[in-house]
Amino acid sequence: MVKIKVIVNGAKGKMGIETVKAVQKENDLELMAQTDIGEPLAAIINDTKAEVVVDFTHPKSVMDNIRTILSSGAHAIVGTTGISEAEMKEIKVLCEKNKVNCLVAPNFAIGAVLMMQFAKEAVKHMPAAEIIEFHHETKADKPSGTAIKTGHLMGKEVPIHSVRLPGLVAHQEVIFGGLGQTLTIRHDSISRESFMPGVIMAIRKIKELKGLVYGLEHLL
Repeated sequence: MVKIKVIVNGAKGKMGIETVKAVQKENDLELMAQTDIGEPLAAIINDTKAEVVVDFTHPKSVMDNIRTILSSGAHAIVGTTGISEAEMKEIKVLCEKNKVNCLVAPNFAIGAVLMMQFAKEAVKHMPAAEIIEFHHETKADKPSGTAIKTGHLMGKEVPIHSVRLPGLVAHQEVIFGGLGQTLTIRHDSISRESFMPGVIMAIRKIKELKGLVYGLEHLL
């Protein structure tokens, strides 16, 4: 069996730790390195001949990481949020230039992807809506990438409310209001393990993509 060679970048973080464990459990994946801030990512990609780099780092460093990964000839799977529209355009150009692919996914939980798709359908029938997203107190950005992506899919400016508290992992509800009724679509990630099936699926499918892809729903 030819294994997919993987690097986890941000391996000391909460998501990185879970990703390392998930990759190590799969027979068709080979963990080549666990990298974090201050390490020579480009050199490690070249030395290990890694094909895929999964990045769970920080909004302030993510673009430098993506530039390094794609310029080194590896495919990138990015779960770090806080990437702007202008930066997404830059990523698209880098993919084309280096003939590699990049998946940027605000959320890797299959249930969260379904929640967004259901909200996209519901807004056609109940146009009044607001989003409330709840995350742990150390999350670096707000609103969350998932909430922003949900609003984009719904095709309108939806008010977003952000809650940051200890004890939370990742939760979101989309509340619709209509004449004499409300509809709530909610997803809860109770643990970070919930993201791992999506991450593993992305690693296996990244080579089949074309350039930049935004959102895990394109892989389902």
